[in-house]
Amino acid sequence: MHDGHVKIIRMGHAAIVIEAADTRVLIDPGAFSVDASFELEGLDGIVVTHQHPDHLDRERIGALLARNESATLLCDPQTAELLDHGTWTAHSHDDETYVGGLTVLGVGAQHAEIVPALPRIANTGVLVSADGEPTLFHPGDSYEHAPGGVDVLALPLSAPWTNVAETVEFIYRVSPTTLFPIHDAGLSELGHGLYWGHVENFGGVEDARLVGPTDSTIA
Repeated sequence: MHDGHVKIIRMGHAAIVIEAADTRVLIDPGAFSVDASFELEGLDGIVVTHQHPDHLDRERIGALLARNESATLLCDPQTAELLDHGTWTAHSHDDETYVGGLTVLGVGAQHAEIVPALPRIANTGVLVSADGEPTLFHPGDSYEHAPGGVDVLALPLSAPWTNVAETVEFIYRVSPTTLFPIHDAGLSELGHGLYWGHVENFGGVEDARLVGPTDSTIA
């Protein structure tokens, strides 16, 4: 039973802000994220699941960090190699970090395969939780792991590394109470409706919320 709630604000494509337990965390401010993502202040944490530009905009991240000097910075080990060692903390599967009132648990270690010719890079999704609050899962770019106890799933809706059958199968394995789409900037309006229709019709989740790329929701 959850006494509290979590507010989720989409910031375009895979970027979301989570507000719960008096804590604000931004995940995956990438090149497809809205400009407002990089103007945020008062963040307690910034998390990057992997190094691809649509999840990490290295051109704009510096200004965001300057606005949030006290924020805890978490990323996968390979991204940590690319960024400032003294600022970013590398985390991987099963690593647990406390950010304000939230617990951030690393989930997974590898990005999903795009094509065999491309080496698979590191990817660490995150399970974000707090006592009395719904637990949210942002998997980054992977359907490999389905942790237990997920209340809210940030669902990658379309990507070069997946298809609708795999998306639906992933939803069933995670079995969330609530889900909403992320990773959808590559879809046209018509195409988005087609993909989302399959999620609604076959995903088996009653509370499937069509949260737009800059909308917010409370779970």
